[in-house]
Amino acid sequence: MDNLTARRSLTTNQQLMVNAEFEKRKRSKLIAYLLWIFLGILGGHRFYSGDNGIAVGMIVVSVISWFLMFIPITVWAIVDVFLIGKRIDKLNEQLETTIIQKVKMINIVTTT
Repeated sequence: MDNLTARRSLTTNQQLMVNAEFEKRKRSKLIAYLLWIFLGILGGHRFYSGDNGIAVGMIVVSVISWFLMFIPITVWAIVDVFLIGKRIDKLNEQLETTIIQKVKMINIVTTT
């Protein structure tokens, strides 16, 4: 079930709860792109999106790139700029799904 269909099955109060929690916890594309601009070769945007392993990999490649005229990390950072928006969208969609499920569980617990 997609999030739109799941949201339709919620009451108004439940939807307000989902909206409030989602707004507090969602990731911002603007922040991700700013981190990419200022800390892109160190994986700042990857840490922000929760991809810690990949971020550490970027740091390692950055160190290695010192000996290779920064070519590997530059290529990686340029490719990453095209992936940031989709990654943040996916994270936010997963977050919304989780919040909807929790709100539904709260409703089940309170009605029994």
